[in-house]
Amino acid sequence: MRTLLNALLFLAISSLYAQNTIHGEVLDASNNDKLTFVNIYLPDLEQGTSTDENGIFSLENLPSGSYNVLFSMIGYETQSIKIVIPISTAIKIELVPSAIEMESIIISTPFHKLQRDNVMKVEQKSIKSLKSKGAVTLADGITNIAGVESVTTGMSIGKPVIRGLSSNRVLVYTQGVRLENQQFGSEHGLGVNHAGIESVEVIKGPASLLYGSDALGGVLYLNPERFAENGKSSGDFSGNYFSNTQGFNTNAGYKTSENNWKFLFRGSLAEHSDYNTEDYRVTNTRFREQDFKAGVGYQISKFKTEFRYNVNHSKLGIPEELGEQSTNRTPLLPYQDITNHVLSSKSTLFFDNSRLDINLGYIYNDRKEFEEEHHHDEDDEHDEHEEDEHDDHEDEEHHDEDHDDDILAAALHMKLKTANYDIKYNLPQLGKFETIVGVQGMHQTNANYGEEQLIPDATTNDFGILGTSHIHFEKADVQIGARFDTRTIDVLDGLNKSFNSFNGAFGVKTDIAKNLTVRLNLASGFRAPNLSELTSEGSHEGSNRYEIGNENLKSEQNFQTDLSLEFQNEHLELFANGFYNKINNYIFLSPDGSVINDDPVYNYLQDDAKLYGGEFGFHLHPHPIDWLHFESSFEMVTGKNDDDDDSYLPLIPANTLTNMVRVEFNKSWFNDGYAFVKLLTAFDQNNVSTFETNTGGYSLLSAGFGGVVSVFSNDLQITISGNNLTNKTYINHLSRLKADGIFNMGRNINLGFTYKL
Repeated sequence: MRTLLNALLFLAISSLYAQNTIHGEVLDASNNDKLTFVNIYLPDLEQGTSTDENGIFSLENLPSGSYNVLFSMIGYETQSIKIVIPISTAIKIELVPSAIEMESIIISTPFHKLQRDNVMKVEQKSIKSLKSKGAVTLADGITNIAGVESVTTGMSIGKPVIRGLSSNRVLVYTQGVRLENQQFGSEHGLGVNHAGIESVEVIKGPASLLYGSDALGGVLYLNPERFAENGKSSGDFSGNYFSNTQGFNTNAGYKTSENNWKFLFRGSLAEHSDYNTEDYRVTNTRFREQDFKAGVGYQISKFKTEFRYNVNHSKLGIPEELGEQSTNRTPLLPYQDITNHVLSSKSTLFFDNSRLDINLGYIYNDRKEFEEEHHHDEDDEHDEHEEDEHDDHEDEEHHDEDHDDDILAAALHMKLKTANYDIKYNLPQLGKFETIVGVQGMHQTNANYGEEQLIPDATTNDFGILGTSHIHFEKADVQIGARFDTRTIDVLDGLNKSFNSFNGAFGVKTDIAKNLTVRLNLASGFRAPNLSELTSEGSHEGSNRYEIGNENLKSEQNFQTDLSLEFQNEHLELFANGFYNKINNYIFLSPDGSVINDDPVYNYLQDDAKLYGGEFGFHLHPHPIDWLHFESSFEMVTGKNDDDDDSYLPLIPANTLTNMVRVEFNKSWFNDGYAFVKLLTAFDQNNVSTFETNTGGYSLLSAGFGGVVSVFSNDLQITISGNNLTNKTYINHLSRLKADGIFNMGRNINLGFTYKL
């Protein structure tokens, strides 16, 4: 592999200084006016510019090859064209006025197309739009995406749920690499802060073709903020205040690009006290989060590379029962102290009409959980790991000043270290075929240092090989692909397991009538059992049960059918997405009626399961009042075991209906203005598993407005939003505090600003 990479690097360097230029103009299709400040972006090259006052643009120092060029501007339909560089003629683009929101390139799928050109259905939302709705955390914000929910423990801990599947059945990607942070645990959240993230993409359904094991339920793909355009610099700082938790989050960033080099830095801090309901504050839902991101990039004609680093440190209270009523922000016992490091490298070598993408990642998750009954004399004293003692030092600020650090020790202390790679070669386009082949893999070690042990010390290795093609026909686009994966798990105490799987996918997109598009996708996926499911033997304090693993578990294997219908014209958008997901060897916990150490005993078992449902909705912006928007969506999912009783699966979100009225406006002193009123209705969830209780329905009213004003010749964005404005007392079916009858958050007013320098 090293010899191959060296040879490819040599070929690239031999033609580094071959420079190409593209230029052209952008006009309004309705009146032929020249358009100023149109965004022009080449996603494959990550280079862009904008038109000048005469509608003219120019981009230099481009490698030869075939590339998509994206033209976008507010108030116009986004346009994507394919060009072959070098090109000697000027490009002339006419943009069509439209009230439809600007589209962006989908990054999580391999061919990097606009969603309307994509065969797979992918939901994409900007972090800006999620924050404008008053989201407290990233895990809270993603619940505004159709088909996505979150299993929560208070406000600080949230796990993404895609169409009823979560934990190790949903993969999270950040900075282009797979995020590993002990996601098997019911109280193990994302560990990623929204600062420095530009947008979120969601692949619903099996994505094993693209990502391998654990993408059985879907993928949450977090796109980092872009570097500055060449020759430009920018900075910003922002702050948000949340009335319910009397909390705040702040962040500041700076980025610059000059002479082929790019740099960016961003830091953020968030602190919240216990969240409030109409009747009480929920004890120990308080938390503190610090986050720092940095990046450096270098780009020349035939080669580009970037390195990014993110460190996130969180101290999260774990609520158990109602107690102290205060607005203190220092977590009580028990609490988690987590430091997550993500280092990623993303490089591309450009050849004539082809390219090689190399993504490398290293994730270091240092997780501690503190409880009252544990003492310092046994902390971090496992002889087997003396070589890692230099990693064990933690700064005093990581420990609560209200606790006696001399007598506290981590009851649970796990270090998860993951190195992964993703190498893809984009072959030269052959007629109607765009084809990508690649290899992906992961090497992961887990080590224990605390007094308790949830999962044993172990090493996991993944390797996968894949191929996929996008075929352009006159009236349809087809995508096909196949993949083989192998995973080995070696436990220190002697258990050795190996899992293999072959998966494939087929999709087609076509227009069956004017403005009516249909997408049909068929895909298989798999998930190898995790360490907890294979090897658990002991009390799980967070779940109050004694769990027993099963080393004979087989891989979960699923097959999903997705059908999507979309109608879109200048003033109306309709969509209907339906799915049926059949899972063989579905792994679940079941009690056997016995008790150990006062905890009920649960065993890991397997049975076949099925999930089905979909999302349906419309978006109306009537002529001639295009500034007025009516939006409505309905989401539903049902999950069942394929047993004799046809019983329901646990943690399936309730059906929900969302209705929103939104207005957009621009004034001479107030730009990009908006206001909205939203009513979310969750229906009764009576389709529950044997060990769950029914959950009543509820309706939540939200509203907000915002816009941009000029302050000292710079843009100041202001947002004000309110959630649960009627202060409704309710319990979400996916709240882990539901068993104790503890309500979700009450009324919350969010005040926010972002000032750009």
